[in-house]
Amino acid sequence: MNDLKELKLFSKIVLYICFLSGVLWLGSYVARLTLIYQLFQGNDFTLKSVFNNQNLPGIFITFNAVAILNAILFAIFIISFLMFLILSHVKLKDNGWLLISSIIIILTIPFEIVLMSIDYKIFSIIQSGNLNTKLILDYTISRFKILGSFPIIEILCYFSIIFLVLFKPLTLVKKS
Repeated sequence: MNDLKELKLFSKIVLYICFLSGVLWLGSYVARLTLIYQLFQGNDFTLKSVFNNQNLPGIFITFNAVAILNAILFAIFIISFLMFLILSHVKLKDNGWLLISSIIIILTIPFEIVLMSIDYKIFSIIQSGNLNTKLILDYTISRFKILGSFPIIEILCYFSIIFLVLFKPLTLVKKS
C-alpha cells in the first residue's frame, strides 16, 4: 500500500491517536521545559531567589503531574506509532517523509527513556510523602545535565516531523 488515502478505518484511528498524543506530548514537553528552566538563573542551575523550601514542594508536585502526563502521552504516542507502521502496510520506501519521521522517533526513544527514568525517581520521592526538595532539585538538575541539550534537539526534531506530516515531501508518485 502506497497511499495513505487507502488506509483501513482502524489504521486511520490509530494514526489519529498517534498524531493527537504526539502533538499533546510535544506541547506539554515544551511547556514543562519552559517552566522548569524558569526555576533557575543562568547556565549554572542556581535556584532563583524567589524560590525557597516553602514554595518548592508545591512547584514540584505540579511539575510531577505534568511529568506523569508526559510519560503517558509519550507511551501512547510510541505504541500507536508502532501499531500504525505494522498495521497500515505503508511502504516506507515510497513515503520518504514517513521513513525520516520513523528514524527520528525510533532514535529518540532510548534517550527519552533515560530522561523518564529520572522523572520516575522524582515521582517516587513525591509519592513517598517525604518531599526532600534538595534531592528533587538535584534530580531535576541532573536531568538537564545528563543529556545536555538533547531535549531542545528532540523538540526541534519533532517539530520537523509535523512539517513532514503536513507537506509529505519525498513521496514517490507512481505513474498510472
